[in-house]
Order: sequence, then C-alpha cells, then structure tokens
Amino acid sequence: MSSPHPLSGKVVLITGGSRGIGAAIARRFAAVGSRVAIGYRSGNAAAEAVLLSVADLGAEGLGVQGDIADAEAARDLVAKTVARFGQLDVLVNCAGIAPYRPFEAVDAAFVDAMFATNVRGTVLVTQAALPHLPSPGGRIINFSSAMATRPVPTSSIYAASKAAIATLSHALSKEFGPRGITVNTVAPGVIKTEMTTDVLTQRGDAIVAQTPLGRIGQPDDIAGLVLFLASPEAGWITGRTIIADGGIS
Repeated sequence: MSSPHPLSGKVVLITGGSRGIGAAIARRFAAVGSRVAIGYRSGNAAAEAVLLSVADLGAEGLGVQGDIADAEAARDLVAKTVARFGQLDVLVNCAGIAPYRPFEAVDAAFVDAMFATNVRGTVLVTQAALPHLPSPGGRIINFSSAMATRPVPTSSIYAASKAAIATLSHALSKEFGPRGITVNTVAPGVIKTEMTTDVLTQRGDAIVAQTPLGRIGQPDDIAGLVLFLASPEAGWITGRTIIADGGIS
C-alpha cells in the first residue's frame, strides 16, 4: 500500500481559483488529498464546477466569493477557510487581471484597478493568512508573469504590477524566513485560458514559433510547479521567481 502524499490533509487556499490556472491548481491539490478553498470574485457557475471536480477527486472543497482588493473581503476569505478546515498550510495568490492598453490611453482608474487586484490583493490576503500558516512549514506561492521581465508593447501597467509581485515575494522571503515560511513566485508565459483567448487568436502561431518546446502552455503545466513549491521537497527554496514559459526567456 502506497503512503499518502505529503500534502494529503493539508489546507490550501487559492485566490482566483474558479478558472484558468487557479482552477487547475485547485484540482491538482485535490488529486493528492489536500483540502482546498478557492477565492473568486465573480462567476458562481465556474466556482461551482471547480468545487464539483474537487469533490469528484475525493477531496473537501470550499468556495468564498469576494474582491480581494477589499481588506474586509480578504480577511473574510481567510477566516472562512480556517473556520471550515481548522488550519491553513499553503496560500496560493493566483488572482489577477491582465488587460493591456496603449500607454497613452492609460488613466488613473486603469492603473488603480490593476494594482488593486494584482498587488494590494496579494498583500491583503497574505497579511490575513500569515498568523495561521505553520511556523515552520508554511508555504506562500505568488503569481508574477514572464511579462515582468520581457514586457511587450501595451503591457506596461500589467507588467509593472507583476514585477512588483516578484519583488514583494523576494522581500517577504527575508522577513518570513526566520519563521520557516517560504515565499516563492511563479511567472508563467502565455498559458491557454479564458484570459488569453484574444492574445492566442492574434499571436498564437508566433508564440509557438518562439517557444523552444513548440507549443502553448497549459494550466496543468503551472499547477505541477505550484504543487512542487508547496511540498516538503521545496523546503530549501525561498525568495525565487521561477519563469515557466516553455523556454522563450
């Protein structure tokens, strides 16, 4: 009889867990027996579908709706997770928005919305989660983007918000290291999700041609990396940003 996976029974909170990469991460943790909470801003049907697949995999799931850019909603997400499962072991800050806009067309509201979700949301949920994470052994996995280091025209504000996440994670790894909590960042290239439909329609062939591995990345390509970073095997890795883009970088 094989021994259970080391993450079996652990509690994992994934923001942006109702679709795309976040949904794939939720299913991957459920498949190894983790208990999974997903935070989502909108799209009840998508969240329900993910929770159904979590249950089909034999795992416990919880969905919490709210906008993580709001401090009360961020606290509520963590509080409901801990109330339901009694603990919190892994935080995956996957929620994000990615609109592109020519720089001349950028206004204050556009900048504020981007940084509110992509940066402030990560800060607020991490602050709420920190008191509950095991010390030592807690895991925080944040999401940057390959765009942070190789931006394209019209991606300036998005790329800047994702560069902020990489630096934030690096700094927090220094701060949380003495507690035995690791903080790492995943920086995906273009991954096939709802969010990238337009990009792939316009530039899909060119992206494949540029990619040494010769295909478009899939959500499961990223989910496996997150599972590794959450595992005991990654206990000596912290403060790193791992670019997962099929070799373009």
